[in-house]
Amino acid sequence: MVSRAGLPGRGLELLAERCEVVEWDERTPPTAAELHRLAKDCDGALVLGTDLVDSALLDAAGADLRVVALASMGFDAVDQEAAREHKVVVTHTPHVLAETTADIVLSLMLMSRRRLGAAIDSMRRGEWRTFQMDVFLGLDVHGATLGLIGYGQIAHAVAKRAAAFGMNVQHHNPGKPSDSLSRSVELEELLRTSDIVSLHVPLTPLTRNLIGARELAMMKPTATLVNTSRGGVVDESALIGALRTGRLHSAGLDVMVDEPRSEPTDPLFGVPNLVVLPHVGSATEATRAAMVELAARNVLAVLDGFEAMTPVPGTPATHDRGRPTAR
Repeated sequence: MVSRAGLPGRGLELLAERCEVVEWDERTPPTAAELHRLAKDCDGALVLGTDLVDSALLDAAGADLRVVALASMGFDAVDQEAAREHKVVVTHTPHVLAETTADIVLSLMLMSRRRLGAAIDSMRRGEWRTFQMDVFLGLDVHGATLGLIGYGQIAHAVAKRAAAFGMNVQHHNPGKPSDSLSRSVELEELLRTSDIVSLHVPLTPLTRNLIGARELAMMKPTATLVNTSRGGVVDESALIGALRTGRLHSAGLDVMVDEPRSEPTDPLFGVPNLVVLPHVGSATEATRAAMVELAARNVLAVLDGFEAMTPVPGTPATHDRGRPTAR
């Protein structure tokens, strides 16, 4: 079962060579009930990170289901306990999107800090009449102090890019010591001393609203917040308040709570010092194709009785059917 139409790359071709593929054929995503019907009696499923993988889906699929592969690095929509109880392998797609997403992090830093979004909007409204020295004055990115909350694959790729901008990089991630690119610091020190704070943590009960009013109040009034992880990591109301009152200089978001967001009256769209993108961090032809292909190869590995290449942490790597457990 494949939960979306129009997936890029050759991942679906790989599945079709070996399996009967039941594919959702509409551009709009299936409802939970439609997804459950689609999954019935399937041996494997390829879904997106926004599809809820819970007991209801696993029950609806039936006893034949062995693997659910997410074409996503994030897996906060997965009920890991339910996957363990059903003995279903759940996989995700790390490693293939870090560099591409790091490019977007730098883009958001530049757009937010240099007020590029507001400048573009002004031009489109026909307001550019003459060159003025005091219009759309932003803040420098080169030479700034960058604080990374989380120091995994994407954050490390961001740190490499920051070096080329002459930035001073620090990170907060227990268990990740200082290295040649970044200095390890406590969270409060990072918030107090960083010119730009970039979020790189999964959405868990511990990280939900990790950045709220208290944390925003610790940041410099000249600071910029960038989020490409998951929307729920930031308290959106607190962020909007900090931006509107001048408590925070700017912010750039590629992720939001309750995606997608399309209402013109959405509060996020009315803040001039906030740049919002529609979750395009991994959106290049090559990267999205690589994500789908890795998801497909995970499906095939498990159906062949081998270990999944990239299982979601806390879920089984193999489906125990008396077959080999290593490739």
